[in-house]
Amino acid sequence: MKLTNTQEDAVRRRDLLAGAAGIGFTLAMGLPTPAVAAGRPVPVDPAAGLGAALFAPSAAQPVTAARLDKGLAAAKADFMAARYGALGEHLPALLAAAEATRDAASGQAREQAQAAVARGYVLATELAFKQHSDIAWATSDRALTAARASGDPVVIGEAARVLGITMRRAGRPGAAVELLRRTAAEVDTGDPAEQAVAATMLLTAAYTAANDGQRSDALDLMGHASSMIERATAAPGRALFTVDATVAQVDSYWVSTFNALGTPDEGVPYAARLAAVRWTSAERAARAATDVARMWHRLGDAKQTFVALRQVEAAAPEEVRRPALRALTASALYGPATVPGLREFAQRTGAI
Repeated sequence: MKLTNTQEDAVRRRDLLAGAAGIGFTLAMGLPTPAVAAGRPVPVDPAAGLGAALFAPSAAQPVTAARLDKGLAAAKADFMAARYGALGEHLPALLAAAEATRDAASGQAREQAQAAVARGYVLATELAFKQHSDIAWATSDRALTAARASGDPVVIGEAARVLGITMRRAGRPGAAVELLRRTAAEVDTGDPAEQAVAATMLLTAAYTAANDGQRSDALDLMGHASSMIERATAAPGRALFTVDATVAQVDSYWVSTFNALGTPDEGVPYAARLAAVRWTSAERAARAATDVARMWHRLGDAKQTFVALRQVEAAAPEEVRRPALRALTASALYGPATVPGLREFAQRTGAI
C-alpha cells in the first residue's frame, strides 16, 4: 500500500526517534554509539537475542551505580514507549553490565546492583512475553533470584509478578496464584509503594484465576486489589517499574478478567471508562486497547474490534505486529462481518 506524504513523514519521524532512543541508551551505558540506519526494519522477534545474552553473555566491565541507573532508565523508556526492537537490541549489554557490576560489588552496593539486575531481567521477561518466548522461564527466575538478594520488597514484588505470569502461560495457574498471593502478603507492610506492588500482583493473580475458570477467586482478588490501589493512590510512594497501580489499571484488568471468564459483556462498562483515560505510556495504552479489542471480538462486534485495534496501532505501532495481535487481527478479518479497512490493516501489520 502506497503511503501518503503525511504518512511517510510520520514514518521518518518514528525512525528518527527510535534511532535517538538507541543512541541515548549507548551514551548512558558508556558504549560506542552505533550508526543508525535510516528506515532500519524492526526485528521479527525482538526477544531473539535474549538466549545468547543469558547463556553466552558478552564480556562486560563494572560500571558506576549512576551509569547503571541511567542505562536501566533508558531501557525502561524503550519498553514504555513500545520500542521493542530497540529494547531487544540493547538489553544484552545492560544485563551484562549489571551482572558485572553486581559481581564486583559488596555490601550495600551489591544489594543495589542486585536490584538493577532484577529489573533488567524483569524487562527481559516483559519482552519475552510480547513474543510468547519460552525464554521467560529463565529471565523471570533470574529476576526473582536477584530481587530476593537485593532485599528490596518492591523489586521482589515486581519480579514475582513476572514469574507468576510465566507460570500461568506454562499451564500452572494454581501455583501462579499461590505464588502471587503469598508474595503480596510478604511484601505489603503498609508502605505505599509496597502496597502498590502487592496490588499489582493481586491483579495478575485475579487474571490468572480467571484463566483457570475460578470466577469467585478472580472476583475476590480483583476487589481486594482495587481497594489496595485506592489506599495506595491516596498516599503515593515511589513509582513502580513496568506497571502502574492506578484506577485505570484496575479497569483494564476488569476487562481482561471478564474476557478470560467468558463473560466479556460484564467488561463493557469498564471499557467505556477506559476511553477517557490519558495513559502515561504507549505500552499501557496499547495493552488497554488490546483488552478492549478482545472484548469486542468475543462479543462479535467486528467494527468495534477494528476501532480498538487501530487505537493499539496509534499508541504503539510495534504492538500490533506481535504474534497475539496478528492472530486477533486475522480472526477478525476472517469472521462473518466485512469491515472496511480491516484487510489493509491486516496486510500492513503482517497478520496476513
